[in-house]
Amino acid sequence: MNTWDKSRSALVVLVFIISSGCASSRAAENQDAYDPIQPFNRAMYKVNDIGDRYLLRPVAVGYERGLPARMRGGIQNFFSNLKYPITIVNDFLQGKFRDGGRDTGRFLLNTTVGLFGFFDPATRVGLKENDEDFGQTLGKWGVGEGPYIVLPLFGPRTLRSLTGDVADSPLTPLIDLSNDNVDISWALWSVHQVEKRSRLLDADQQIFDAYDPYLFVRDAYLQNRRYRMYDGNVPVDDSYMDDLDDLDDLDDN
Repeated sequence: MNTWDKSRSALVVLVFIISSGCASSRAAENQDAYDPIQPFNRAMYKVNDIGDRYLLRPVAVGYERGLPARMRGGIQNFFSNLKYPITIVNDFLQGKFRDGGRDTGRFLLNTTVGLFGFFDPATRVGLKENDEDFGQTLGKWGVGEGPYIVLPLFGPRTLRSLTGDVADSPLTPLIDLSNDNVDISWALWSVHQVEKRSRLLDADQQIFDAYDPYLFVRDAYLQNRRYRMYDGNVPVDDSYMDDLDDLDDLDDN
């Protein structure tokens, strides 16, 4: 077992220990952000923001302006298909066997007829795209989110989603850094970041205008992860319903 494999195994164990704590579980249930290392996270956010403003964003703008929309769509399809084994495996781990079968068919069709995923014939025949990962699988099993973490270069995570990324890494060359083709993995990952950043350019102004961009990005990330874990059917939080009752009482007065 090499160093990367040992680190991956240790991190998987660590998430179960930390995420089972009362604070993290309560934060996950109440949709509150569990952010115990906020000073460190804010510092990392500033570092990443500088890199984004002066490197990643300009490259993404050039990417969007320099490539036709159809070509950008093909590249997006390619990366989605490259990561799709992650969705397939986690379908089955979550007991979604019907989705797992359909997603397997989608992957095979797009990889062959769709020329390695650059085209998306599967959607045209009714095999819709799903999005699952091991972080979501852990959530389905009842593992709490754990603390919110901002990593240099890799951006926002929770301990649960970070563990999911590590566990999912052998399923795609996009994030598998344990093989002999590390240079290829980093090259693919870099292009993927530019492609993803180009799709977020329209959201930039909301972040720039936010009173506290750090909190805006953190809350948006946590809400998105929760939305994905529940497949869009996020349960209504009891504390949220209490707040609504309080507002009703005020209206009655």
